[in-house]
Amino acid sequence: MRITLEELRASNDLVIDLLEIISLEGQHYMARLTLDGRELLLSDKRGITSLFRSSWEIQDTLATFRVRETQVVHPSAYHEMVGMEPAEIEPMRIRIQREKS
Repeated sequence: MRITLEELRASNDLVIDLLEIISLEGQHYMARLTLDGRELLLSDKRGITSLFRSSWEIQDTLATFRVRETQVVHPSAYHEMVGMEPAEIEPMRIRIQREKS
């Protein structure tokens, strides 16, 4: 599912439970938001995933919202190496922000 910045701004008392900043080959980043148990990709009005130049740009864009936790997610490329058996490898997750309980 997708959500736009405008839809986020229109929501009252919005809380982002988890902001995942997903690294795409280290050059672009996209934002996946968990709201009330739903995972949503931040997209534009046409349904195209919003891409950012840095994790900071995403954090600045969403700075006015309450975010409980932020993680940078780096998918592993090791499962794609030639000659290796396919395997499920969890992405590396780096927590960069978390609300105090």
